[in-house]
Amino acid sequence: MNTHPATPPPSRLSESAVIPLRTLDPAAPLDDLTWLDDAIGDARVVALGESAHYNREFYDLRHRILRYLAERHGFSAYAMETGFTEAWRANAWVTADARAADSSSGTPGSPREGASGTDGGDRLGEVMASGLSSLMGVWRQLGAHLEWMRRHNATAARPVGFYGIDLGGHNASLLPALDAVLAYLARADPDHRVDPAVRETAAAFAATSAFAAPAALAAYAQLPPETRNALTAGLAALSARMRGRRLEYARRTGAEEYERALRCLSLAVTLDSGIRDMVSGDLQSVMYERDAEMADTVEWILRRHDRIVVAAHNGHVQRWPGVLPGMDPVTPLGMHLADRLGADYLVIGATTGTGQMLNSDPAAFQSGALFAPMGPPDPGSLDALLHAGHDGPFVTDLRRLSPADAEAVRAAAVQRAGNGPHHSPISALDAYDLVVHLPHVTAADPDEAALAASPEEVREIFSHYKPL
Repeated sequence: MNTHPATPPPSRLSESAVIPLRTLDPAAPLDDLTWLDDAIGDARVVALGESAHYNREFYDLRHRILRYLAERHGFSAYAMETGFTEAWRANAWVTADARAADSSSGTPGSPREGASGTDGGDRLGEVMASGLSSLMGVWRQLGAHLEWMRRHNATAARPVGFYGIDLGGHNASLLPALDAVLAYLARADPDHRVDPAVRETAAAFAATSAFAAPAALAAYAQLPPETRNALTAGLAALSARMRGRRLEYARRTGAEEYERALRCLSLAVTLDSGIRDMVSGDLQSVMYERDAEMADTVEWILRRHDRIVVAAHNGHVQRWPGVLPGMDPVTPLGMHLADRLGADYLVIGATTGTGQMLNSDPAAFQSGALFAPMGPPDPGSLDALLHAGHDGPFVTDLRRLSPADAEAVRAAAVQRAGNGPHHSPISALDAYDLVVHLPHVTAADPDEAALAASPEEVREIFSHYKPL
C-alpha cells in the first residue's frame, strides 16, 4: 500500500507556459502578438474576456488584439457587450457611413436629423455617449479604439464594423430597440397603425443611462399588471406581424434593413421578459434569456462577416456554466456559441492580480465612487495561480500545457468573477482556450467630450468621481 501523500500541484505555472506581452499600448508594434497566428487557427469567432468592466488595461488589450486580427488575419467585425441598437451609431462613425443612425430615436440606418456633414467626424464624444450603452463608451480608451477603427477603415480593403451584442437600453429600457422598430414600420408599412399604448407604456419606465436603470425598474414595478401584460401582448403582435410579412417588407425596404429591425424587435421582446423577471426577483431567468439572445446576435453578425472578435465579460464568453452567489448555474453566451460553432469558436479568458475594479456597492457607485480597491485573488484561484511569480502581462495557451501545468490549472477551481470579492467555480481547461493575465489593472479614464454629451445624471455623478 502506498503511504506517501499525493504530490500537490505546483502553486505557479512554469516558465514554458508563459508568453510575455511586451506592452498593452494599442499604438505599439504588434510583433509580441504573433502567438495569435497559431492560437486562433481557422476560428471564425475569437472571444476576448475580461474580469470586470471599465478597466483601462482591458480596453487597451482588446484594442491591440483587434488591430492584429484585422490587419493580419482579415477579421472584419468587433462585437462588444453593449446595446445592439445603440451601436449602429458607433458603426456609422467608424465606417464613415452617411446613413448614420439617429441615436435619439434608435433608428438604425437612417440619417441623423440636424447633423452637420454626413460622417459625424466632429462628434466622437456624442457617438461615445450615445452609441454604446451601460457606460461602456464614456472612457478615453474606448474613444481611442473607435478612432483607430475609423482610420483603419478609411484605407482598408476590408473595413471593420462595430456591433453591439447586448439587449440595449442599459438592460432596463425598451425604447432604443422599440423606437427603431416603430421607425422601420413607418417606412415598411405606413398604413399600419401600431397601438400607441405600446410606446407610451415603454416610455413610462425609460432609462437614459445605467445610473437611471434602478429607477426605471422601480417604475416598471409600479405599473398595473394589466398594463404590463398589454405591453407584452403588443410586442408579440408586432413580432408576429413583422415575421409574417417578411417578404413584403423586405421588398419595400431591402432585406438588410428588414433583418436589422427584426433583430431589434427580438431584443425588445427578450428585454421585456427580462425586466419582468428582474422585478419578480428571478435573476437566473434573466441571465439565461440575455445570453441566449446575445448568442443569436453573434450569429446574426456572422451571417455578414467571415471572422469576428467578440468582447464581453468572462462570465459571458466562457464555455462553462456561470454561477453567481445564491444562484444555480446558468448557460452563458459562450456555451451557446461553442455548441453552434464547435472549433470555429475560440475563447481567450482573462485573470487579474491587484488594482481597481468596479465598485460592488450600489449606493457608493451611484454616488460617484465608481471603483474600489481590488484585493489579491483568493488562494487556490485561477487568478492566484497565474499571478504567482510572473512579472508583467502574459498569455498562456491552456491547450499546450505540460502535465504539471495542466494539473495546476485543473486544481485552480475558482476564478475572480467581477465586482467585489466573489469568486466563481470554473474549470479553466474547459472554459477557455487561452488566458491573458494582467497583474495590475486600473480604472479607465473618463472622456470629457463623451461626458459632456451624456445625460444629466451621468454628468452629475461623474462630477463627484475621484480616481483612486
